Amino acid sequence: MAEQNATQTSTLNKAAPNPLTEDWWAVILGLGIVITAYIFYLSGSGISWIAVSPSKWSNFSQLVEQFEKNGLRYLALLGVLLVLFTTVTSFIGQKPKSFIPAFIFIFVVSTIIYALGSWDQAGKYTLEPPLVALALGLFLANVVKLPRWFDAGFRVEFYIKLGIILLGATLPFTLILWAGPTAILQASIVSLATFLTIFFVGRKLGLDHRLAAVLGAGGAVCGVSASIAIAGSV
Repeated sequence: MAEQNATQTSTLNKAAPNPLTEDWWAVILGLGIVITAYIFYLSGSGISWIAVSPSKWSNFSQLVEQFEKNGLRYLALLGVLLVLFTTVTSFIGQKPKSFIPAFIFIFVVSTIIYALGSWDQAGKYTLEPPLVALALGLFLANVVKLPRWFDAGFRVEFYIKLGIILLGATLPFTLILWAGPTAILQASIVSLATFLTIFFVGRKLGLDHRLAAVLGAGGAVCGVSASIAIAGSV
């Protein structure tokens, strides 16, 4: 009896699980950003003061000049993202004191990688940002061994899910109306047929049904982003 009462007390003392998952927070944050941007637009301004990224440069002095000119905008972007992401991740169980320094590190490194990718000779030497980020990630994970607290900022699925939502917001409804129901039906049939083909062929080859689903989504939708976004669901 005493053991039963202790178990009940322990259960009552536990915090109730957050009903909103990472997926829902990505949707809420993504829609919130879109709505906020639209409100700014209607008021006659915009969010261009934080919409900053490195532009093309050919010598180092040009790059330095860019950062000197837009330094405040980069800091503003970092500040806004820190507030938004820290708030969201705290609701899904991440401690702010661990997340904030890790995210600042990611932001700085990402900015440097994009600046390198904006070099006018980057294509010649295959220095596209995704490839550079992949190589750097492999190096850091296997050679340098970053402290474990850095993991707090590496919420890859959350960033990609939010990015997919914001990318979808750039699709104009006028384009959908212009394409018409025939084009939409055709795209739906192709996507479903591709997914089902990859999924069932994968199952016939002995793949786990979860892996087959991830491969099917990647082939049917948009590759890596779709695979990472659906991985948590399966």
